[in-house]
Amino acid sequence: MIKKEIIAMLLAGGQGSRLGVLTTHMAKPAVPFGGKYRIIDFPLSNCINSGIDTVGVLTQYQPLKLNSHIGIGTPWDLDRYIGGVTVLPPFEKNVNSEWYTGTANAILQNIEYMESYNPDYVLILSGDHIYKMDYEVMLDFHKENDADVTIAAMPVPMEEAKRFGIVITDDNRKITDFEEKPEHPRSNLASMGIYIFSWSVLKEALIALADQSSLDFGKHVIPYCHEKKQRLFAYEYNSYWKDVGTLNSYWEANMELIDIIPEFNLYEEYWRIFTKSEIVTPQFIGNESEIEKSIIGEGSQIFGKVYNSVLGCGVTIGKNTVVRDSIIMNGTVIGENCNIEKGIIAEEAIIGDRVNIGSGEEVENETDPTIYTHGLVTIAEKSEIPSGLTVGKNSVLSGVFTIDEFADETVSSGKTVIKEER
Repeated sequence: MIKKEIIAMLLAGGQGSRLGVLTTHMAKPAVPFGGKYRIIDFPLSNCINSGIDTVGVLTQYQPLKLNSHIGIGTPWDLDRYIGGVTVLPPFEKNVNSEWYTGTANAILQNIEYMESYNPDYVLILSGDHIYKMDYEVMLDFHKENDADVTIAAMPVPMEEAKRFGIVITDDNRKITDFEEKPEHPRSNLASMGIYIFSWSVLKEALIALADQSSLDFGKHVIPYCHEKKQRLFAYEYNSYWKDVGTLNSYWEANMELIDIIPEFNLYEEYWRIFTKSEIVTPQFIGNESEIEKSIIGEGSQIFGKVYNSVLGCGVTIGKNTVVRDSIIMNGTVIGENCNIEKGIIAEEAIIGDRVNIGSGEEVENETDPTIYTHGLVTIAEKSEIPSGLTVGKNSVLSGVFTIDEFADETVSSGKTVIKEER
């Protein structure tokens, strides 16, 4: 019988609706990040760097791009004969077939997969955070404390604590209480949604709670274990961790990569982030181009000026075009004489000549004011923006457009222009 000390279950089925049109056709963990990566590369790389070689990836929403990216796990050295990476979508059963309806419900539906490895411990991860963590150190902490459940937690400002699951601990980091998004938090130690369970404890809790609708770790499993007087401990984490769940936090996390001394460093040899390489040709930098403080992906051709921006692989920037404070994703082509400021332009978009993006005053977005904010302009993947168009701040465009569709050749600040797909 196969025996693994620890296996990881990576929850990667989320839609990420707060990322707006970036997740129309892909799950949040598949969204490009940092020029050449996708968000899921970070927890996958953490696993192999931590010596964990068996990872189940639970997918659901728009999984095509994610599945294609993961493949058989070769970039992360997870193409193993025993273990490796396994994609686990919802599947039809003899009775009670259903979609994954909660984080713990997704794990429950794959109890046979976990059982097949007879693990001592199960690591539960989220597929949509940017961070580097040595899970082996967390496992050592779990063992040293003879814990049943260990929750990774990090200090947050007290005024933000109400947005998280909060753990209250004694001096030995044993959890004495757990509150899910409390109105008046008694601690600022927030759960990161990263758990190590002793397998027997997890299995017993999942089976006991199997009838619970939308079974969730924070709302159901952790309180259940606490009520059963299980030994719960908090593993405190104090390094960089970013939930890129909103367009602004996603933009900020990308911009932090290009600081002079980045808080999150992609260039450390001892903890590399691995990814599937999309393009193998080199970059080309034209003789009239300028690049300052930017990440430029492989295969990109730069004929204009790029400042303080993150460009993916295979991007083309035309002559006399200025790109500033922007994220341009893989395969996007931007024409000549454009001005792009605080743009998030998704993969394989085509921007014509003389296009101005991010002009004018800030106005609240007309349809999704909590999503399209902070002066950003978001262009969906494979969109085509016609030559001569001016696009205001806090706006979003998705579709293939011609210039005669826009009065005064302008999209005003705060506008949402999304074409229905045929």
